[in-house]
Formats: sequence, structure tokens, C-alpha cells
Amino acid sequence: MKRAVVLLSGGLDSATTLAICAKDGFEPYALSFDYGQRHKAELNAARQIAKSLGARDHRIATIDLRIFGGSALTDDIAVPKNRSATPNEIPVTYVPARNTIFLSYALAWCEVLGAADIFIGANAIDYSGYPDCRPEFIAAFEHLARVATKAGVEGTQFRIHAPLLAMSKMEIIQKGTELGVDFSLTHSCYNPTADRLACGQCDSCRLRLDGFRAAGLVDPIPYANR
Repeated sequence: MKRAVVLLSGGLDSATTLAICAKDGFEPYALSFDYGQRHKAELNAARQIAKSLGARDHRIATIDLRIFGGSALTDDIAVPKNRSATPNEIPVTYVPARNTIFLSYALAWCEVLGAADIFIGANAIDYSGYPDCRPEFIAAFEHLARVATKAGVEGTQFRIHAPLLAMSKMEIIQKGTELGVDFSLTHSCYNPTADRLACGQCDSCRLRLDGFRAAGLVDPIPYANR
């Protein structure tokens, strides 16, 4: 089996991406990040998901993006609740250069593993306006991987797989359900309560809940406000 590194946040998108990676015949190596985010609920979810979906290995890289701040997820900035999306506005929950940093770590692990494939759960349809979730970014990083690494210049054709890129949240949930993803293990909320209940009001919660409703399913995780 070909090896692949899968970015695993602990949310439903990355869980579905891990399931797709395995279905496509790859041996998945899951990579998560303790990057100074507000809470550890998503990391606990990532551990359970990696185990349930049969990841060959699961590593958690520790970095501290709080030293820069600039995001409601890593700084003392309120997480927006029940906001109305504004076209072309990048919300304050955007973490500067996060996917660039995460993919760089995944690329480094690929070189060690002798792997040429990275899976990321980026989505350009039902997302919050993040620039590092667009097709242009994925294509640009794939080119970077091929020119900026020892393996690349020696002929490895790195591929960045973003299988959810053009899928709606409803379609992602349907795909994950088809592949046996246990969504009760996942966590998507930006600002959970002290007892780790999803808030039900942040952008991520609202997109998730709308997706389950559109799919005709009930979200299996508990919410403080649904």
C-alpha cells in the first residue's frame, strides 16, 4: 500500500478525508496539531477518529501560534456567534497561514516516510471564506512541494489531495456516512463550553448543523444551543 499523510483536525471534514484516503487504497498516517488553539476537544476527537478509522500512525505536532495571535482561535478575541456572512470578508476565526504551516509539516513527514501523497479536508463551497481552502492554494502548494524538497527535485511527484474541495457540507456528511465515519466522535466547534458541548452558534457549528439537516440526518454530538 502507498503511504499518505492525512491532516486530521478532529472535525467531520478531516474524518471523512481520512476515510476517503483509506478507501482509495492508501495506508494513512494521521497528523494533528496542538497549535495553541482555544481548547483540546478537537485533539481528543482526532485521537479517537484515527483509531476508529485505522490510521497506521497518528502524530500530534506541538507548535504555538499564540505567539503571533491575530485570530479568535489563538488570541484573546471573541469568537463570532450567529453572524451573517459577508461576501469577500475573511472572518476573525481565520488563523494566519495555518494550512500552509500544517501542509509543510505533512510534507516533511512525507519525505521521511517515502510518501508522495498528502490529504487535506479543505473545502471551497461550505466554508468560512478562508483563503487557504481554495483550489488555487492547493495547486500552488503542490508545486511548492515538488520544487522545495530533496524528494521533489529527485523526481517524486508530490500530490495534494483535497477530495472535499467542491463538495457541500451535506455531501461531505453523506460521503462520510457511506464510508462508516462515526460522526459522534468528531468535534467542530470553535468555542465549546467548559464541559465540551458545542456552542451551536459559531460559523463552524452552524455550517455543520445545516449540513446534517440538508442530509436529512441528526447530528449525533451534544450542543449547548441547537
